[in-house]
Amino acid sequence: MPFRPVPRRVLTTAVGAALLLLAAPAVTATADPSESVTVDPVGRVAADGTVTVTGTYRCVSSSGPVFVSSSVGRKDSTTRYGVGGARAVCDGAVHRWVNTGRPAPDPIGPGAARVEATLMELRPVGVLPLPYFHAADAADVTLTTS
Repeated sequence: MPFRPVPRRVLTTAVGAALLLLAAPAVTATADPSESVTVDPVGRVAADGTVTVTGTYRCVSSSGPVFVSSSVGRKDSTTRYGVGGARAVCDGAVHRWVNTGRPAPDPIGPGAARVEATLMELRPVGVLPLPYFHAADAADVTLTTS
C-alpha cells in the first residue's frame, strides 16, 4: 500500500486534541487525609420507592461548587442508581449530608443495599469546569421503611 500524506486539517486537529489532553489536570481523588465523606449504616425507603441516604463530609477548601453525590443499589448487584445530590461547604468542619431520590427504573425495597458517596468539586480550569474528587466512600447499608 503506498504512503499517503495526512491532510493538514486532520494533523492540526490531532495535535490540538493531544495538547488539550496534556494540559488538562488529572481527575483523581485527593490524598488529603483531612477531607472525607462517610455513609451512614442505615437508610430509609418510602412506600413509593423514594430512598434517603445520609452521612457526613469534610473538605478544607474549594475554588468551585462542591457536591455530595450518592448512588444506591442492591447489595448483590453492580447496578447503581443516583440518589440526589447535596451542595457542600468546604470550611474544614464536619457537616451532615442527606440525599433523597427515587431510583428508576427498578425500585429498591427495604433490606441490604450498597451506597456509594462522592465529594466532588467543579473546579474552574480556563473556561471549563472540570471535576475534582475530594473524597469517596462506599458502604453496605440497611434500608428500613419510613
